[in-house]
Amino acid sequence: MVRAIRGATTVENNDREEIIEATKEMLETIISENNIKTEDMVSVIFTITPDLDKVFPAVAARKMGIVDVPLLDMSEPEIDGSLKKCIRILMHINSDKQNKDMVHAYLRGATVLRPDLVK
Repeated sequence: MVRAIRGATTVENNDREEIIEATKEMLETIISENNIKTEDMVSVIFTITPDLDKVFPAVAARKMGIVDVPLLDMSEPEIDGSLKKCIRILMHINSDKQNKDMVHAYLRGATVLRPDLVK
């Protein structure tokens, strides 16, 4: 069955390496917590807030060796009061687990988005 896993993280600065490192951390957390193999991945969608424009988050996935999975980067709309310098992820995987068993990853400043899912 196809399942979806969500996550988000933030960075302090609009910096290429900082965005890549934060995205890697988020991906590594999702992969580790859910015991995901690359061949289980169906697709990954990343969004970034408009204040981040130095690199696509998918670059981090490619640097991690995730090369045979469709990846998509999109910019979020500018919304008053929304979290700034935020990178979000929606990963689709093939899994026999139930939706309730998926472990989502809200890291750094993004813990405010889903405090109910933060460990």
